[in-house]
This record gives sequence, C-alpha cells and structure tokens, in this order.
Amino acid sequence: MIKFIFLKPQIFIILVVCLVKQSFGQVTNIEAWQGFFSYTDIKALASGGDKIYAASENALFSYNLLTTETETLTTIDGLSGEFITTFHFSNDYDLLIIGYRTGLIEVFNLSTNEVLKVVDILNKTTIPPDNKQINHFYESNNVVYIATNYGISIYDLGTLEFGDTFYIGANGSQVQVNETFVFNNVLYAATDSGLKAADVDNPNLVDFQFWDTLFFGNFLALNSLDNNLYTLKSDNKLYRLDGSNLEQSLIFSETVVDFNSSGDNLQVITKDNVFNYRTGLILETTYSASPQYDTNFTTAQFIDQTMFIGSESLGVLKSSLEMPNAFEEICPDGPLLNTPFALKYAFENLWVTYGDYDQDFNPSPLKTHGFSYYENEKWNNIPYDSIQEIIQKPIYNLNAIAVNPVNANQIFISSFHSGLLDFHKNESMEFYDDTNSPLQSLVLASAPNYKSIRVSGLQFDEQGYLWSLTSLVDKPLKKYNPATNQWQTYSFDAIIEDPIYDENGFGALVIGPNGTKWVGSYSNGVIGFNENGNLIRQVKGEDTANLPINHIKALALDNNNVLWIGTYKGLRILYNTANFFTEDVLRTEPIIILEEGIPKELLELQFITEIIVDGSNNKWISTADAGVFYLSADGQKTIYHFTKENSPLPSNTVITMTQNVNDGTIYFGTSRGLVSFKAGGSSPSDSLEDVFAYPNPVRPGFNLSVDKVKIKNLSENVNIKITDVTGNLVAEAESNTNLRFKGYNLEIDGGTAYWNGRNLANNTVASGVYVVLISDLDNFETKVVKIMIVRQ
Repeated sequence: MIKFIFLKPQIFIILVVCLVKQSFGQVTNIEAWQGFFSYTDIKALASGGDKIYAASENALFSYNLLTTETETLTTIDGLSGEFITTFHFSNDYDLLIIGYRTGLIEVFNLSTNEVLKVVDILNKTTIPPDNKQINHFYESNNVVYIATNYGISIYDLGTLEFGDTFYIGANGSQVQVNETFVFNNVLYAATDSGLKAADVDNPNLVDFQFWDTLFFGNFLALNSLDNNLYTLKSDNKLYRLDGSNLEQSLIFSETVVDFNSSGDNLQVITKDNVFNYRTGLILETTYSASPQYDTNFTTAQFIDQTMFIGSESLGVLKSSLEMPNAFEEICPDGPLLNTPFALKYAFENLWVTYGDYDQDFNPSPLKTHGFSYYENEKWNNIPYDSIQEIIQKPIYNLNAIAVNPVNANQIFISSFHSGLLDFHKNESMEFYDDTNSPLQSLVLASAPNYKSIRVSGLQFDEQGYLWSLTSLVDKPLKKYNPATNQWQTYSFDAIIEDPIYDENGFGALVIGPNGTKWVGSYSNGVIGFNENGNLIRQVKGEDTANLPINHIKALALDNNNVLWIGTYKGLRILYNTANFFTEDVLRTEPIIILEEGIPKELLELQFITEIIVDGSNNKWISTADAGVFYLSADGQKTIYHFTKENSPLPSNTVITMTQNVNDGTIYFGTSRGLVSFKAGGSSPSDSLEDVFAYPNPVRPGFNLSVDKVKIKNLSENVNIKITDVTGNLVAEAESNTNLRFKGYNLEIDGGTAYWNGRNLANNTVASGVYVVLISDLDNFETKVVKIMIVRQ
C-alpha cells in the first residue's frame, strides 16, 4: 500500500493509493478477444525514441519513424477504455502515462507490456467527479506533475508512488490546473484563475500560502523556447514571461486548441492551421487544412523536420517543411467511429452503423454519420459525405441493417429520420422515402411541413422479402420485394388507434418460422402480426401480461420457438408462441434462479439492449449498464458475465451485438467501441458432409486440455464416439445431452464439438491416431474423421 499526504490549513488527510495490475485471465482467454477501434479522432501526441505516440478517444497507437509501422494499444492490452484526456511518454523510464476524464491514470510499461491502474484520484470521495479530470503531465527530475481540475499531484516514476498534492486555489481550495512547467527552478501552474508559481524545491508547496499568483486570468498552457517562458491565455494571445511582466508576443484570430514545444521549435495549433515557430519566435512554416484533408486539427509535434498533426477525423497527418500542405495520413485500420449503434454479420462481412435514436425513440440531435463494413480483415468506411454526394439529399441517423439473403452485395440500412438506404457494394446506392415508395413521414398538426420518416427494425423473411417498421405512422409495418420493387403496407390500428399519441416508436423486429412478425414497441409491449389472416395481437401490461414495463427493447426467438423479451426493466419469456393468436390468456414469465439458495428473478430491472440465440440455444444478453451475460439454454446458468472490470469490454453499456454463426464469434458494440469474443460453437449444418477436426495433427506445443480439439460442421442432433485404432471407446457425447460448459471431456456446442484429449477414466490419451465416429440421429447419416495426437 502506498500513502501520500494532502495538506490544507490545519488539516492533514492521508489517502491510500491502490495500484492494480490489469488482468483479464481470471475470466477467459484473452487471446479469444479482438478489438476494432477507431483511431481517427486524435486527442494528444507524444514522441520518444524512434516512435511517435497518438492517443485517440480511448486507445493509443504508435508510429515507427524508421519502419512506418503502426501498433495499437487498446482494452485488449489492458487499457480501461475510458475517455483519454492526455498522456505522456517518459523516455527515461520507458513508460506511457495515460490520463482520463474520470481521474483514472494508467501506467503502461513498454518493456514488460504491463498496465498499472492508479485509482486513487478516481476513488477519492472528497474530490467532486468533475474535478478529477487529468489535464496534463509534465516530467522533471524523475517525477511527473499531474495537472488536474482540483490542483496538482506529484507521481514518482522511480517508485511508482504518489508524493504530495497541492491545492493552490484561494485559501487552499481546489482550482483547475491546465498545465504545469518547471523553468529556472520555478514550478509554474497555468490555472483557470491565474498564472501561479512557487520555488520547485520549497518543501512547503503543500501550503497554498507559498504559491504566488503572478497574473490573473484563464491561462491554458506553458512552454519554453530560446530560454524564454511562454504562456497561452484563453484570449488567444501568446505571452512571454519577462520577470514580473507579461509581454504579449503573438495574437491569433482563431481559437487556439493546443500549444507545444519540440526542441528548437514551438507550435501553436488552431482547428485550421499549425503555426511552427523557430528560434526568435520566427514563423517558419504554416500547415493548413485543405478541401482534400477536410478536418479540424487538434494537436501537433515537430520531429526531425517533420510535422505530425493530430486531427478530429483523419488520424495523424504527416507533412514536411518543404511541402507543408501535402499530407500523409497515419491511422491504424479501424471503423469510422467508436460509437456503434447497430451491427450485422452476414456472408463473412461485419456491418456497422452509428446513427441512433434515444430510449424514447427521439432521433434528435440528428446524426450525419456514414457506415462501415469489415471484409477480409480490412475496414471499408463509407463516410456521410460520399453517401450524400450520390443520393443528393440529407440522410440522418442510419441504424438497422439487413443483408439480402440471396445477394450478399445488397445491404439495406434504415434511417430514423429520412427513409431507407439500398446499398449495392462496390456498385451503387439508392434511397427510398415518401417520394418513391410507400414509406411515410409522421404528420404533426402543429407543424404540417415537418417531415421525419423514422424507419427501423429491418429483417428479411425466408421468402426474401424485406420487412421494416416506421414509427408514428398509420401503417408502420411494410414489406418490400427487392426483386420486383413492390411494396405492401400493414396497419396496427386494431391495437394502436392514434399513431402519434398512442405509440412513440418501434425497434425490435423478429420473424418466426410460421411467418409471424414479432415487434417490440415503446408503449404497447410485444405485438404479434401475421398477414396470413391479418392476425394481430399484443402482450401488454404488468397485470395482464406480467411484463415489468411495456417498453420492449430486444426480442429473440430461440431454437424451441420460445420468445425471449428484453425490456427497459428486465427479462421475460413467452413460451406458447405457436398459439399466440388463439390462446385465451397470454402471460410472460420471468426466469427464477437460485442465488445462494434464495429465489431471485434473473436480470431483474436490467435495461436489456439485445438478445442473441446461438447454435446451442444459449443466450447472449447485453445490457445498458451491466455488460453482457451468456446464459445456458434455460437461463439457469450464467456461463459468462463480461464487464469492463473483468474483460476487454471498453464499456458496460453494450448497445448492440451480432454473431458469426460459422465460428461462434460474438461482436459487442459498446458506447466506447467495438470488440469481439470468439466463444466457439456454431450453428448446426444441414449434413455431415463437411465435418472436419482441427488442429490435426495435434502437436506437442498445443494445450489440448485448455484449447481443445474442435470437430466442426456437425448437424443438429448427433452422437459422437471417439475410439483408438483398436476400437476401444475413449469418449462419447450426444447433442442436447453433453452440452458445453457442463464439465464433459467431449462436449457439443451447436455445430461444434470440443474434446480435451481425455478418456473415459479422465486420463490424458497417449500419442496415436483416434477415430471419430459421427452419427446423425435424425437421418442416420454417418461420418468418420481421424485425429492424430503427438505427445512429447
């Protein structure tokens, strides 16, 4: 345990600091995780050795000046995923010190790849949350001065321990310190109330009375050039500190966003320009944004006659003195943004949208974001401007995604304000609204000219028709045939009399095997509709239907045709979906589990955002503030519970999910970025024709007991026997009996079986060839696969 002292007049407070080494091994294999972060919005830059480091919103990357290679540092490597406000590279200690808006500090050791979490400021109850933000790090004489919204703290890089903390506001109060700087043995602090200074060697710096306020005003930054100290104020003027005088040096017509010094150069950064000054404060070069590089600058570093400029949307821009307006983009591959709203995996492509609507189905403020897709391990980003250039009209809040099941290159994306986008990959785009389709705008009597076509909930049925939902209109359910360009519309007026006042909107849409459309609504619970007979009915109300609330966010039909319902306040199950339209009484049921012997409702009061059913009929359930749950088929067992505290999830707010049914990889779209987890398992195949086992052969370096041999492409109901070459039974399993995560040596998860290399006596098998005999219990198809195991 480490201690440091905060001192106020007459009061000494001892704070215990906890340094935590980040570890996710307690939850699951970290190698099963992958991060997909955007690195386009740069918050800070730092240089050291032969690399330059860049911090985006919640991740970092390095750029090797010699090889031009980039490497990323994300939650997969142990970072928190919180919002980064500043960071510093210590060349002497080979450390990256990362500061966050929350007050968290992480120290990443580049030599050992270990992360230390410094949580004392984060956990300090006497500091208001808004005052905990880390604004700046300044290193001098083996310590880092941490500028925060409450004052200054000292952190020893040699011992990784805190020293003193200085409250230097009026009468020792907390004050926002934007930056610190040591110059001629004086510690300067640029605060929002003045420029303060004290002798850096004064042992009484914890006492505010030993600090002098040199000048009043909002001081933003400090840097030196030619043995002169310069400071930047919020009036966009640069001043030189000359003894007891503040001499105005430069005036800028634009808002200055950053101010840095690099060797014999000093950089002043505005959103459109980087002004680079050399000795004598002579303007050497101006680097300007251009239509080709249409972005806002955020920061800059000048290294070896090369300018590196951080931007809001293009990553880092590299330019030379000779050609200051010719830029090279430096940015690791990633999606457009770190705020995914909807995901869809289909045909080996992962699709992402970023437009949204809030929990009340309000699209404001309108979002002008494009979309992305991940194909062949490369991101393809379609920015908003390129969409608008083709469509020639604004398209806001792109949300739900549907991929044509008979044409992998045709993707439909709904807009929750404008209509429906029809994207033909690598070919063309079309757009449907009220001018060329039956899509309707809501109609407001008080604003008859207001137009908003709020489309969501896209799903294809087995016949290849695209179904969609439009909120606040009299015919919300629509069917579209991409082959013939024909539309059909359906009304919910039997249960929703006034579409404006009786229902805010629709989100979730699931289509059952009998053609019933299951719709999640804001005010009317679950709506079931089948156009064959024009059948419509709803499950609504706490008393009548046992729903905790009528606000439905997520729906999923499992492999037994049971409807899983995710609401704003918990989970419910509707079992008898086959008789939905004829049953006298419709009631949903909670799942009751035993927790330490006490009955408890599963996910009680949790805001459930998405439900996915995998090949084993297990359930992935994401929530708005508690991470992700992976449940057994009946919900009685929690197989995994991932949070940002125990996994690489960058946030506990998991907005959306999708799954690759071929290999069981699940993708999590959170409020701070996109990650995936390779859970294994897969959807069953139609036959045993393509069954194979891997790795095969199993070599000595393979950890068989942990990583296991996978037998892929199984059909839905099989028996598997593994024997040695003489016919002795080694292991046996059966679908729906030897389920995964139940402790069996041979277990089946949907279309994949896992064998840990142990026999019926639970002993590890010897080297040799093992025969896998697979029988389909429904159609009597058989398959034989051989596995070779090589021991040392």
